[in-house]
Amino acid sequence: MNYRHSFHAGNSADVVKHSLLIALVRALQQKPGALTLIDTHAGSGLYDLDGEEAGRTGEATQGVLRAFADPNPLLDDYRAAVQAVNVGGEPRLYPGSPQVLAQLLRPQDFLILNEKHPDDAYTLRGAMRGTSAAVHQRDAYELWLALLPTRTPRGMVVVDPPYEQTDERARITATLAAANRKWAHGVTVIWYPLKDRETHWRWKQQLRKLGIPKFLVVEHWLYDSDQPDIYNGAGLFIVNPPYAFTQALPPLLEALRAALAPEGHRGEISAAWLGDCD
Repeated sequence: MNYRHSFHAGNSADVVKHSLLIALVRALQQKPGALTLIDTHAGSGLYDLDGEEAGRTGEATQGVLRAFADPNPLLDDYRAAVQAVNVGGEPRLYPGSPQVLAQLLRPQDFLILNEKHPDDAYTLRGAMRGTSAAVHQRDAYELWLALLPTRTPRGMVVVDPPYEQTDERARITATLAAANRKWAHGVTVIWYPLKDRETHWRWKQQLRKLGIPKFLVVEHWLYDSDQPDIYNGAGLFIVNPPYAFTQALPPLLEALRAALAPEGHRGEISAAWLGDCD
């Protein structure tokens, strides 16, 4: 599945991913110690919702625009992150994860971004000008391991690949296993698209074999039954989520489900520990 982000900026998956990333970082920042935030597949950092690629799919209408039309205050932090790169009115620009994370940095925190694609890396450097972020252009999986353990006692790695390669899930699984041996207490967030439940179930079985004790699975299915050959939703694997995050998660997930459910569908969004998943 090819998920080049410029075509999908601001869609329902972005709303869920960025809402949860904000909540995660806020929970980690309840302690004053410095954080290192690492984004292994950073993309270009900022997206034009009126541009050719985003306009071709129009997915923002079912994502960020729905979130902006919803009055639930639990989505205020997400809306504020999007509004920060816009000037009033309906969003025209959409912040990728690098921009969202940069907005959350405290003076003691560090942000490390990586993007292998040359054009996107060039654009990313421009988008992050004026921030304290360090930008790399390396293989994502090599960088993921090379930067662990983080220089600060606490940190978070965000892994958000386009799933262009058939072995993407296998590389994630192998690299996560190695990362966990080097950095067992660290927080790792892995984004993934959902196309069919059977494929996702098999991957979860492989991940369960890693034996990671605190492994949260968040799944957002847009439709009440799988729609063949289309994008059905997305989710996050979260290793070592902080307690404050998991405690506040249920109402946020319900707010996201309600805001993003397609017409005629209730949708489903859930969070469960990997060991409890079917």
